[in-house]
Amino acid sequence: MGCGIWREDTFRAYSTRMGRTVSKSGSLAGDMSNQQMFTARNIDPALDPKDVFRECCDNEEHPATIPVILALDVTGSMGQAAVEVAKQLNVIMTGLYKKLKDVEFMVMGIGDLAYDRCPLQVTQFESDIRIAEQLDKLYFEFGGGGNSYESYTAAWYFATEHCRLDAWKRGQKGIIITMGDEGINPYLPGKRLGEITGRPVSGDVETDALYRAVQEKYEVYHLFVRHGNSRDEGYIRTWKDFMDEEHFKITDIQGIADTIIRIVTGRAEENVRFECSGNLALAPEISW
Repeated sequence: MGCGIWREDTFRAYSTRMGRTVSKSGSLAGDMSNQQMFTARNIDPALDPKDVFRECCDNEEHPATIPVILALDVTGSMGQAAVEVAKQLNVIMTGLYKKLKDVEFMVMGIGDLAYDRCPLQVTQFESDIRIAEQLDKLYFEFGGGGNSYESYTAAWYFATEHCRLDAWKRGQKGIIITMGDEGINPYLPGKRLGEITGRPVSGDVETDALYRAVQEKYEVYHLFVRHGNSRDEGYIRTWKDFMDEEHFKITDIQGIADTIIRIVTGRAEENVRFECSGNLALAPEISW
């Protein structure tokens, strides 16, 4: 997986086959609900996280892969934000490809391990139209619970324990961007996590320990999508207990695409400065 190059003409052809219209700006035109955009009514077997590993491998087309994991909250309140990602996907990818030729995207769907039937979905790492094809397979369960958070850190866990990145061999980290509108979850229930990944987990996975572990392998970001809810400030405080302003971003739905582009290009520029400084030879290989 991970071969191929994102092309706008391919995206336009795919969108036509799907009955969609692409505007002159490159985004999908028209207003669409999440039910219209995401039509799956169950988890697709290709996105099931049980007993799988995902790999981001360097290849002839992409010799220095930049692995990006975009984890979308697929509960009820975040449906339109995910629609915006789908509508702006071509804008995001063409914007990135102007500067970066080796970006590989994995998309995750995140729900709530305590309440949802399918709280985690994971695509392959891809660099071409297969990103859009896999994104269309996401199942919106419209679940979640009354606990004021979703299982956002399941993305961290899967990325740490169930992924292999060639970038690590070059002393570079992957990028994780979670996106949601509630507080950070304090832990992941270990029994349920083991059920959905197929590997037993000894006890609950506390968020503070998991955050330390995931930072060894990834630059971790969160996009808090503000709806103007009276509870927003309380949710924001829970994230700021972990993340600084560089890694915690507040945005509205319309700002999601630009924020993703800025994060990925900014991180890639940091890696280039790191290489040019000569420190790459001193960086220890990251093992998974």
